[in-house]
Amino acid sequence: MTMRSEPTLVEIDQPPLARSGKPKAGALLSMAIGLGMSLAGVAVATDTPAKKPTMQQVLDASSSADWRTLDADNTLYMELPGGRVVIELAAAFAPLHAANIRTLVKQKYFDGLAILRVQDNFVSQWGDPNAEDPKTARALGEAKASLAAEFSRPAKDLPFTVLPDGDLYAPEVGFSNGFPAARDPKTGEAWLAHCYATVGAGRNNEPESGSGAELYVVIGHAPRQLDRNIATVGRVVKGMELLAALPRGTGAAGFYEKDQAKLPITAVRLAADLPQKDRSHLQILRTDTATFTALIESRRNRSDDWYIHPAGKIDLCNVPIPVREQKVEM
Repeated sequence: MTMRSEPTLVEIDQPPLARSGKPKAGALLSMAIGLGMSLAGVAVATDTPAKKPTMQQVLDASSSADWRTLDADNTLYMELPGGRVVIELAAAFAPLHAANIRTLVKQKYFDGLAILRVQDNFVSQWGDPNAEDPKTARALGEAKASLAAEFSRPAKDLPFTVLPDGDLYAPEVGFSNGFPAARDPKTGEAWLAHCYATVGAGRNNEPESGSGAELYVVIGHAPRQLDRNIATVGRVVKGMELLAALPRGTGAAGFYEKDQAKLPITAVRLAADLPQKDRSHLQILRTDTATFTALIESRRNRSDDWYIHPAGKIDLCNVPIPVREQKVEM
């Protein structure tokens, strides 16, 4: 079995270019000739600072050592009518929830359940439509009905690439093993941040009332007020469009009011339980390398030709984590 890397799947945001008003080739040539004539006899400075690399140039210069393959034991495939959603579990931050979710998946608990809620600029949520009715609710089997509140963890010995621009919600923010995260050096705590594509486990008012049987994903502006108030269990690494572009629910908090509006979940499987031919062979750019540090800088100071005033700063949730696909030849 051989593997070769394909271009990155991450969509690099493009500025809002106007489709009209672009100079024609002939006009460009005339402009170039005129410019050349106007510069005749004029000494042109050669000490112009070199442009900083763009994000795409950083990715093009990356090596195989800059990428990591998803751990099959911590990768979920959620099959929807429109395609596959790939979720990486954050076992280092929520080990109890990750283990319970794996148990539920192995029991095929999520098969045939549904997307229950899609609230605009907030979350999409899925689980058992009958969870509130003990008589018709789906049995959890060997999975636990409630877990300890894994809202944070000790920061000691945790890999952490710090962002240089500060944060409103935490003393420090950055990335840990591919996940946007925060930490407090005074308390020694670290936690995952609610950025776009972050997956969490729904709970009731009691901190230890979540189990991972009902999950949500952030589909809008980062609701960072949720940080350290709920267990964040992973991140969607591919297929976000299948969850973010769904019709919004018309009920309170975006819940669907009619059963026919709920999108059925065909199946959820652990990558390790599938043969190689049925897996999505993805790699994530490591967040503990010089390449990732260069990528962050390329986003802080955009050198694309379109930008006139680079921001010089970046928010945690605006840093993309590139994903690429490997083609497997059996």
